[in-house]
This record gives sequence, C-alpha cells and structure tokens, in this order.
Amino acid sequence: MRLTAARLHYDNSHDTEDAVAQLELRWRAIRGHLDAHGVGATVAEHLQRAVLGSLPTSGQAGRALVADHAGVVLNEPLLRGPAVPLVRVSALPYLMPFVEHGLTDPTYLLIAVDRTGADVTVHRDGRDEDTTVQGSGFPVHKAAGAETAGYGDPQLRAAEAARQNIREITREITILFDEVDPETVFVVGEVRARHDLLSALPGRVRDRVVTLADGARGSIDTDRLRADVDEHFLLRRNGAIGDAAQRFEAARDGGSGLAAQGLPGVCAALRDGAVDTLIIGDLQDRTVVLGEHLSEIAPNADVLSEFGAAPTASVRADEALPLLAVSTASELIRIDDRVYPDDGVGAVLRYRRRPA
Repeated sequence: MRLTAARLHYDNSHDTEDAVAQLELRWRAIRGHLDAHGVGATVAEHLQRAVLGSLPTSGQAGRALVADHAGVVLNEPLLRGPAVPLVRVSALPYLMPFVEHGLTDPTYLLIAVDRTGADVTVHRDGRDEDTTVQGSGFPVHKAAGAETAGYGDPQLRAAEAARQNIREITREITILFDEVDPETVFVVGEVRARHDLLSALPGRVRDRVVTLADGARGSIDTDRLRADVDEHFLLRRNGAIGDAAQRFEAARDGGSGLAAQGLPGVCAALRDGAVDTLIIGDLQDRTVVLGEHLSEIAPNADVLSEFGAAPTASVRADEALPLLAVSTASELIRIDDRVYPDDGVGAVLRYRRRPA
C-alpha cells in the first residue's frame, strides 16, 4: 500500500504569556518527531508553515494536520492536544483525534427575547448571522399613574401588546427553524418572556429548546453565554458516549445478537455493513490485514483467505476500522473506561448477523 501522507497531532495551547515565542520551540520538538518517522523535507516544510502559521489557541487546545508532497490537505483545531506530538506516516488517515477531540460545530439558533422583540443568531457552517425581530405591539408596560377612564385598562392593553409581540416573534422563529433545521434552540432573556415564548412555540421547535439564564436582552454576558453553549454541546457529547456504552453492554450481555467485540467479530460485522456504532477503546498497536479493497478486512491473513481474498497490506487497526466504519455510515465513538470490549473494540449492530 502506497504511503500518501504524514499526520501530525500536537498541543497548540495558549496558556502562558510567551505562547507565541514558545511556538518556535514547539516546532523544533515536532521536527524531531517528524525526522524520527522518516518524513521527507518537502512534507516537513509544508507542516512547518502550517504550524508556525497557526497561532496558539486561547486556553488548552490541540491541532491536527495532514500533509503530503503537494501541501497541507487538512488543518483543524481540536479540543486538546497530546502531551507529546503524535506523528503517523501511513496510507490510511488517522481519524481518532477528530473523533475524540474534534470541535463540534453544530447548527443552532440563539434567541435573546423580551416582551418587545428578540435578537436572533443563526450559527451554521462556523459563522453567525444576526437578525432582530421587533414586535409591533406597544406599549408593553403600564405607564406609572395611568388612568383607565375613557381609554380602557392600561394594564390589559400592555398585556395584549406583549402577547402580540410574542406571537410575531414566534412566527418568525418558526419560519427560521424550518429553514435552518438547527440541532438546538437556545433561549435567553427575562423569565416571563422566555416562558411566554416557549408556551407559544410549536412542539417541534419547543422539543429542541434549551433555556439559559445569562441575563436579560440588551444586558447579556456574552462570554458566559458562549461558555454555556459550548458546555451544552460538550455534555451532549459525553452523553452520547454513555449512551453508546449502555447500548453495547445491553446488547452484549442480553444475548440479542446485536453486539460484536474483538477484532474477529468487529471485522466480520464491518465487512457485512452491519455496524451501527463502532466503539473504539484502547487498540494499542494491534493490526489488521486488507485485501484489494478496504471492505476486505480481517484480523489476520488466514481469516481473509477464507472468503477468497489475498492480503495486500497489514495496517494499524485504529486507522482501518474507523475508516471503514465511516465509509459504511456507522457512528464512531471513542469510549472511555466505562466499558472494556475485547481487543479494545466493539460494535452495536444494525441487525442480527447469521453465524459464519
């Protein structure tokens, strides 16, 4: 199998005052690892430009680079980096740093609402689009000392104006929701306005709402708000790991036939396209063999020959298994110590496989 690229995963934190000055020292350490892995001068120069051109990220963070002789083909920030630079030189991409530490950037709506209108942010494709919905109802507050004689009850008029504004905000948000299809709708603002908006929203929108208590419209702590949004998605990622672990254990221990573990069982399930969720633990330096195509995968040459394929390469399991899983639309989960599948790999299956 022909070598195609060098992959670099390194710490890119900005947690010291001299972080920029430290970048040159960091590169020198990285270059030593590249040389030790036989990365040629041309590829190393591409990586050097990328490393020195990527300013350190505020706080703890990492970065993943992929480069070949033509240049850098991937340059992505990560939630964190390894203590020691990780270099891979192989024909297959190494996806696990992105699975474990990749930044999630889902589409979401952020709505700051009060009884007069709403400021709406659409976050998608890494960019924010801001718009304002201003209600036509006025006034929404009873004037001090207002009289009722001849003019109706001012309090009732203010309440109806506020309800009218909420209806108008709801209509615009629903249209935007159906257009954007966000994963989450964050709502922030004064308690009464949040309550009224949630009560008015259609169920399909309300099901994706997360309320945040980060101040009133016009006086929101934006740093705290962004931190709360990030924390929500981080907790959701951790929840997905826990859910995958529970599904795997239930299928494995319950005798449903909807789980596989160990290299032989998982390779067989991947060949059949039966893997719904691939659970990657500590595969260490285990390898698998490939035939002419990636889908021809087995724990060893003897198993591969059983279905008429000749081995063409021995590759790292932590590179080949995730790549094949992605190519068959399987979900990838980097598991922690909540579960220990055999050989460090397990799978929840889409259907019960027939015995080989």
